[in-house]
Parts: sequence; C-alpha cells; structure tokens
Amino acid sequence: MFSSFSASSWRGRAAAARLAAATMVSGLAVTGALVTAGTAVADGTPQQQGGATATIGGLKTYGAAVVHGADGDQQVSAGLFEMSVDNGGTLQTYGVDLRNPTQKDARYQETSWSGTSLNGTKDAGRIRWILQNSYPQVNDLAELAGRAGAAGLTEQDAAAGTQVAIWRYSDGADVDAVDPRAEKLADYLEKNARSLGEPEASLTLDPPAVSGHPGERLGPVTVHTDADTVTVIPPADAATSGVRVVDRDGKAVTSVVDGGQVFFEVPAKALDGSAALSVQASTSVPVGRAFTSDSRSQTQILAGSSESTVSATTTANWAATGPVPALSARKNCAESGVDITATNKGDEAFTFQLMGFEHTIAAGGVRTVTIPLQEDQPYDFTILGPNGFEQRFAGVLDCETQDSAGGDAVQTLSEPSPALAPGTPPGGVNLAETGSSSATPMIAGMALVLLVIGGGVVLLVGKKEPHGAHARR
Repeated sequence: MFSSFSASSWRGRAAAARLAAATMVSGLAVTGALVTAGTAVADGTPQQQGGATATIGGLKTYGAAVVHGADGDQQVSAGLFEMSVDNGGTLQTYGVDLRNPTQKDARYQETSWSGTSLNGTKDAGRIRWILQNSYPQVNDLAELAGRAGAAGLTEQDAAAGTQVAIWRYSDGADVDAVDPRAEKLADYLEKNARSLGEPEASLTLDPPAVSGHPGERLGPVTVHTDADTVTVIPPADAATSGVRVVDRDGKAVTSVVDGGQVFFEVPAKALDGSAALSVQASTSVPVGRAFTSDSRSQTQILAGSSESTVSATTTANWAATGPVPALSARKNCAESGVDITATNKGDEAFTFQLMGFEHTIAAGGVRTVTIPLQEDQPYDFTILGPNGFEQRFAGVLDCETQDSAGGDAVQTLSEPSPALAPGTPPGGVNLAETGSSSATPMIAGMALVLLVIGGGVVLLVGKKEPHGAHARR
C-alpha cells in the first residue's frame, strides 16, 4: 500500500463528438475518421490492451520547480498526481511529458512503454529506478533524506525532487527544484539511477482477438497478470448462443492464474457471429507502468498503487466458410503509427486496402500493417464485419515530448498551481480548471485538415474476388 494521502476525485467527462466516414465492402467493412475536439466518438468501447483504467484528479503532493529555456525561466508545480481507478482503487503518478498539459478529468489507460514517448527514451529504465528508490515507494523520509544529504525533507520536497529527476530523463529538461532539499534529492536520484527493465502489465490477454469455425475451440488466449487469480466473465449472450469459455480439455473456466489459457468453444451449429469475454482481477499495478490518455493529456508513470481493479477483453469471430479474420491494434511509437494486425483463420484469402496499398492474407495467415500518423493525431476506426461483427480502435498518437516535436513552451497546466501557457498574463484563465488547453484548437484544426485533404484514415477490407477484382474506395 502506498503512503496515505486524501482528496476527492473529480468526476464527469466532457461528451466527445464524432466525425465519421463509412465505406461498405463485401465481407468486411470499415468506418474511419479523424476525431476532433467537439465531435462525438463512435458507439462502442475501443479495444484496449488491458490493465487499469483511471481518471486523473490533479496534483496532490507537490512543490515548485523552475524550467530553464531559451525564452527564460518558468516556474511550474512538480509532484504526485492522484488517479481514481474504475471499479475501485487509487494510483499515484508522476508526469513524463513536461511540456504537455494535464487535462482535468482525463481518462487514462495502462499501456506499454512502446506506445508512449518512453519508447524513444534510452533512459526509461533509469526512471523506473528512480520510482522504486524514491517517494512514495520509500516513505521513510528520514532514510531518504539521509541518502540524499537533504535533512528535513518533507513529503512535498520528496515529491518535487522525484518529479524533477524524472523530467531530466524523460524530457531531457534543464529543470531544478526550488527548495534546496528537493534539489538535493533530484541530484542524488539523477546521479545514482540505474537502468531497469520495463515492468510487466497488471493484466493482459494475448492475443486480444481470435477467430475460427463453428464446432472448434477458438484460441488459445493466454492470461498475463501479477494478480493471484483472475475472474473470467463469459460472453453476455452465452446462455442463448451456447458459446462457452473452456480450458484446453473443454472444461468450463470461471477463474485463471498467470499463464493460464482459455478458449471460446463455439457450437457446431452456431450461425456465423462473434463474441467477447472479459477477465477482471484485483491487484497492485506494478511501479513504472505507463498511463496514456486519448484526450492528449500528459503521459503519466506509476509511482504507487493501492489494491486496484484491472481488466482486459478479448473477442472471437467465427464463420462456416470464407475468410474469418481476427483484428487487433497497438500504438507503435517506433514507427510513428498504429499497427493493425489481422489473422485469417478462414478457408479463403481476404484482401484489404490500406493507405493506398493492397494487402492479401492467405487462409491461415497473419499480417501486421502500420498506419502512419502524425504526432498528436487522433484516430477512430470502427471495423465492421458480417453477422454483427464490430471492432473499434480509437486514440491519439502521442509519442514525443514537445521538445522532440519541435516545441519549447512549458505547459504543465496542472492543479493547483499550473504554469501559464505562452501569452497568458498573470492571473489569467487556469486552463486546467476549464478542462481545456492551448493545444486543443491546434489538434482539432489539424485533424480537420487531414480529413479533408486525405479522406481520413480508412481501411477497406473485403473478401477476395476471383480474377483479381477487389473492392476499392
């Protein structure tokens, strides 16, 4: 259990909007759009990698820091954020993108480093060392002060010094803590940090989608977790569809442990269709896990976790004949895009067009295609198939710090003492309190322009026709 702190979490979300373009083709269809601030998102829940989902509630334990830049010095708040986990639990986090604003009530999802700016940070492992060897993991302040030579260290000093040390590695920032004790801690942590590996996810399912034929056991789906046990939640219509969640021997499964495997058992006479199962557990999320938001709010890294609810979902798609795809997506910051992975367990090949290129997946084949996106670009793909199959992928490509993207304005717009955006006079509007930021108009405008000039990011997926005839946009 991390050190105690109290605050009520902010609730409520601004309604999102939707800007959609749809293209229907034989076999499978895909709708795709670039989402702008003020548009509504497509119905349904996007496919997630699994783990904890939480809402940020602002800075709770903090001090002051000064960021030195070409335009002069700027004072910012530096310290621990609090997050409220869906269905129970609380997280403590530090920011790892100094120049990106923190949005009020932003929703966050646990994710791997490869889907964040940490992917390109050679010192990401040193950040994990700092987290494990500083506050709140080390909550004996006298011990921590002794290591750093910072007698009289307070919780606020410890949080500020830890955040400053993290920013020096995550953003390459020239930043100092205002309080001398916090600055001594930051220097100690920076000097002594050693590289550690990325922590395992609290809960994931691999793969996130499977496919096959009626009468088969579709899978396996492997559970990866640090929880003692995981509860399996069967498909919502299992009683009527006859689809069961079983182990390799065909025995019904209601719980599973790390490394366990489950299957969808589909009746032989089942009509072509799809189903989803979820798994849920209660555990402490590993320190060093990254959290990203689809609202372009500052990326966070976990410093402490109470016992929290974590979950993951996998889908199955089946058909008697023809192509039978399973689809999943993952942010790929190394390639500046989103990987769409398609597996075809059908008895016929299927073809799809993506960004002007045509791809064919043979029966029994698998292929991953990377959709190139610009930094900060929102995306929203809803992939539709026969018999009600639907899979949505939504998010924002947030792979760079503002420095690496060419910006230099510090925008840690965080409760309770945010830095002001460039051009904002003293006493001006607190953008964190409005739930918006100076980046929003730019992001929205960019998405609109891309949609107009590029038609959005639209996948055309369909059954391969004889004689090379394919559905096209």
